Amino acid sequence: MKQLRNILTRLLNVLAGGSFLVMVVLTCWQVFTRYILGNPSSWSEELVSYMFAWMSLLGASLVTSERGHMNIPILVERAGPGAQKMLMCVGELIAFLFSAVILVFGGVQIANLAMGQMTSSLGVPIGIFYVVLPLSGVLNMVYTALNIADIVKQKEAK
Repeated sequence: MKQLRNILTRLLNVLAGGSFLVMVVLTCWQVFTRYILGNPSSWSEELVSYMFAWMSLLGASLVTSERGHMNIPILVERAGPGAQKMLMCVGELIAFLFSAVILVFGGVQIANLAMGQMTSSLGVPIGIFYVVLPLSGVLNMVYTALNIADIVKQKEAK
């Protein structure tokens, strides 16, 4: 399981980092075309906004891999070791269910609905850019399952 986590994390680092790099290059291109050439590039502005969504959701999956998502540690810290494990597992289970219902199920629905709409500047279906929602959801589900397995294996809860 550790190998799967490492492979996914490396892949996500490349994808999220690549999205950020593309955003930086496209933003520089926008500035160049607007102020130097006097003819602003509309397609690059649109693509930057979609890349930002991809980077954010893939980054959120990275946060899930590190168990860095929202929690209330004061409650967990006051509990005994057994209760700590249970509370941590419940937190991961909530994240799993959110990912399954909102990101995967809802993401598939919205991506399918948006496949019939075209972007204004790029001329591609908007649904292509929404595919990141279920992708991120599946990644979050995998990470939360791995997190739960790690929590259960722990001798002492932190």
